[in-house]
Amino acid sequence: MSVTPAQFDAAGNMQELYDLLTSCGIENGWNKPEPSLWPLPRKDFLPAHWSYAIGKSALNAAGRFVNTELAERRNLILANPVAGNKYPTVKTLVAAYQMVKAGERARSHRHTANALRLVLDTAENAFTIVGGKKIPMLPGDVLLTPNWSWHGHSNESAENAYWMDFLDVPMVHMLGPMFFEHHPDAHEAASEIVVESPFRFPFTQSVERLDAAPEISSGVRRIQLGAPALDTIALHVTRIEAGATYVVEPSTVSTIWAGMKGAGSALIDGETFAFARGDALAGPRGATQMWSAHETVYLLSVSDEPVLKALSWLRPIKPA
Repeated sequence: MSVTPAQFDAAGNMQELYDLLTSCGIENGWNKPEPSLWPLPRKDFLPAHWSYAIGKSALNAAGRFVNTELAERRNLILANPVAGNKYPTVKTLVAAYQMVKAGERARSHRHTANALRLVLDTAENAFTIVGGKKIPMLPGDVLLTPNWSWHGHSNESAENAYWMDFLDVPMVHMLGPMFFEHHPDAHEAASEIVVESPFRFPFTQSVERLDAAPEISSGVRRIQLGAPALDTIALHVTRIEAGATYVVEPSTVSTIWAGMKGAGSALIDGETFAFARGDALAGPRGATQMWSAHETVYLLSVSDEPVLKALSWLRPIKPA
């Protein structure tokens, strides 16, 4: 329908005006069905928990049917249970469990999404390959794959290797700059083993740093990996001594938590979750969180804090 200025001049009531605007592909800004601005950030993702015991068993089952030729990665997406969601774990980040079987290699590729992994169970001679270097994967280690870095995996041990992946893919989806490429040789050549790599944070070093760190509250110490480790993702390791609690006040930050060692419970927006090593938990934007340790606990937190800080959107959320 072609609309002319004269038709707007002749509009005799509000409904005629609305109809004309609609026919032009224009929406009025004073009578929107939903507001575009609101006083506090909305809670659009839910607190949630995923069990590593379940994930590991599911990966073992998948290993019987899914090989590296069928799938670029044999992984299990931890999708937030909010209605209609099939992918993100929290608004801007996704986590997944992954397995590479003994003697198996995962093809090399690169993408504009930043990625990292928390190693859960591996034997000696399991490696991630970043930029042509073989980086050892030992339990508790955190390994980085920055934006557009070639990376693959090689398990040269006699045991299956398991870890948890974290990526900012949902954020890249929202902004749009997603690029992905397979390595031209399928498996990037790599012979040199690099133990001390800028892409590796060994668990032993994290423990040593925590030993030297001051308490942020009684029985709680916290360090950052990198400054930050990746442009879009902040990584922190928190140690909570047995019997202590760690309170996280509501903020604009969205966080995925992972148990590195120990067991405890988390109270997130009124829901209680028991967790153990390897479990993942969603701490959505605006959630009130209290972490309690039944034994000494080490937690990895993966968040979108650097992006919010860069855009001056990092701030606490106080209920109205």
